[in-house]
Amino acid sequence: MRKAILVLFVAVEMAFTVGVWAQTDAPGCKDSPILTRFPGSYLASCTKKDDDAYDFPIASKPRLHLEGTLEIIIYQFPRSASKPQVDRNLRTALHQAGWMFDWDEGGGATAHMGKTYVEVQVDWGGTYSVTTLTQTALKQEVVADAAALDSGLAKNGHMVVDGILFDTAKADLKPESKAALEQISKMLQMDLKMKVYVVGHTDNVGGLASNMDLSKRRAAAVVLALTSQYGVAADRLAPYGDGPYAPVATNDTEDGRTLNRRVELVKQ
Repeated sequence: MRKAILVLFVAVEMAFTVGVWAQTDAPGCKDSPILTRFPGSYLASCTKKDDDAYDFPIASKPRLHLEGTLEIIIYQFPRSASKPQVDRNLRTALHQAGWMFDWDEGGGATAHMGKTYVEVQVDWGGTYSVTTLTQTALKQEVVADAAALDSGLAKNGHMVVDGILFDTAKADLKPESKAALEQISKMLQMDLKMKVYVVGHTDNVGGLASNMDLSKRRAAAVVLALTSQYGVAADRLAPYGDGPYAPVATNDTEDGRTLNRRVELVKQ
């Protein structure tokens, strides 16, 4: 009996060592479209979300926070391969494909091509991950309701209106802005004496004159929509463009610039 157990143990150990143990890809997982798998590896797990965020390690600062379509694939590589071997193969493949490297150290790297970023990480435990994020125009699915807008104006005298969206460098309201416009209209119906300035803000990318003009046109577009589509009296609204003069965050990061591109209501 002891001999049989010993033989079975040795057989199992050899199976793992030579990679013949049953290793199948996790259900529903597919290889990364960016990198082929290291020979002998299998897909251990995968996740993909159309609207997510990830902090990529880069050389110039601790992390680069990006939002978009995120996919994380984890592979188990064969025990016959070493960590440096897998790491070298992944990084070399990215270099040869023309990816621009933002961080490159033993055991991991971050690179990008256009709006797509990829991070590869190799673990001593026999796994490696390929994390890919493609920056996309994310949908604003939550807006402040009329009561919240009214409360913010009463408390602070001004209120940022989330969900008012424009294409880059344009002043045409996107269809997704409808929900936010409806809430502004409802708020004004709650207090028929209220008058507000509609103030457009930009980041500091581009010339000052063009940003000032853009912010004025965006504010005017909101006023026009409220008066023509929602029946708000024109004398209750006044458009104003503040350009890049009143940032609420740093313009040195994309996150900060996103916050600075906004439409704000200011109580008259």
